[in-house]
Amino acid sequence: MAEPANRRMEAVRRHLLLPSPAPLRPNPLSSLAEVEPSPVIIGGMVLDIHAKPSVPPHHGTTVPGMVKYISGGVARNIAECMSKLGTQPFMISVVGNDLAGDFLLKYWRSAGLCSEGILQVDNVATPVVSNVFDGTGELIAGVASVQAVENFITSSWIYHFRHHIANAPLVMLDANLSPESLKAACIMAYEFGVPVLFEPVSVVKCRRIAPVAEYITCTSPNEIELVAMANSLSPSVKYNFHTIEQFKEKADTVEYIFQMLSPAMFFLLEKGIKLLIVTLGSNGVFICCKEHTNFMKDQHKCKQTPFSRQLLEKMDGCFPSNNLVNLCRESSSRTCVFHLPAISASVISLTGAGDCLVGGALSALCAGFDIIQSVAVGVAIAKASVESEANIPDDISAASIADDAQSVLHSAKVLWCK
Repeated sequence: MAEPANRRMEAVRRHLLLPSPAPLRPNPLSSLAEVEPSPVIIGGMVLDIHAKPSVPPHHGTTVPGMVKYISGGVARNIAECMSKLGTQPFMISVVGNDLAGDFLLKYWRSAGLCSEGILQVDNVATPVVSNVFDGTGELIAGVASVQAVENFITSSWIYHFRHHIANAPLVMLDANLSPESLKAACIMAYEFGVPVLFEPVSVVKCRRIAPVAEYITCTSPNEIELVAMANSLSPSVKYNFHTIEQFKEKADTVEYIFQMLSPAMFFLLEKGIKLLIVTLGSNGVFICCKEHTNFMKDQHKCKQTPFSRQLLEKMDGCFPSNNLVNLCRESSSRTCVFHLPAISASVISLTGAGDCLVGGALSALCAGFDIIQSVAVGVAIAKASVESEANIPDDISAASIADDAQSVLHSAKVLWCK
């Protein structure tokens, strides 16, 4: 098995016009047999600076409030969420050799996570995002400085961990990566039959999906990112997809939201993406799939963890009353759209909710759940996130997550299936 795998890796290297791999810091393991199968997460590690005023902010002056340093970054948040659910991801990222970088690495290592794939570079500023929130936890304004992600998570650095990618049950990429690095990671995963999830990050960066859409198995946009991705893949004369914002006064039901977003969703499926997880905030989540929803071909690569066993035991036999799971499994020749509702929560901060939803769903997939159950787990983790000051809640209870996920599943429904 190793010899054909090595031949495929060499073919990938030549296709990407990469030099023969030279020893880099750190030195990864040299063969597939020696690499522990783990989900590979590639993207940004960011220091988040959260400023929350205690009184309404005023232009041109400061107001009292709270300022906190929090470990952030879309890919990093997703990886940390997965680790807190018992799934040990392999992270490929970069930080600077500065105070912010030391802060992020210290936190990462203190959690017992592997830092082998995290490059620390001298004379480079660690990615930082500074956010100002209102009293309800909604973002007012933010500034992101994440150039290091584009400049230093290169095709060569990703290729250096090709054995981890080849042996992974899944690969998650965030759109902070440069277009060249996104393509390199996608091709590596594609050559080994490893499914790829693309996390859009923002309306601007989500358009980076266009050159690599054919390699993407799944993507997890909000409704604005969904429309931006569809428009980036469509000839402007033929298609012009619209957001709900343009029809806000009518968007009072899930059915109407589906009616407005379905052209963009179906268009992305036509472009080769097999699965869409569209987040709708307080309106829940759409799961849109074509052909089938076996996101991972090799679920046996993932090890059962105490947390995942608890979830499986507590959710054993918990299926939606309208038999969604069987319908989903039997949809090999159909396109289906499912709706999962959100869970009411006491909102403290909304910044980590989307990342927790994706991290929870991916971790559940690795534990052996199907896609609908996995997204329900993600919705439950997202609820825990919005009720926490941190991007990723410190204490996640398997019992409470299972209860919330069951509540989501019992209220799930089919919106469309043909």
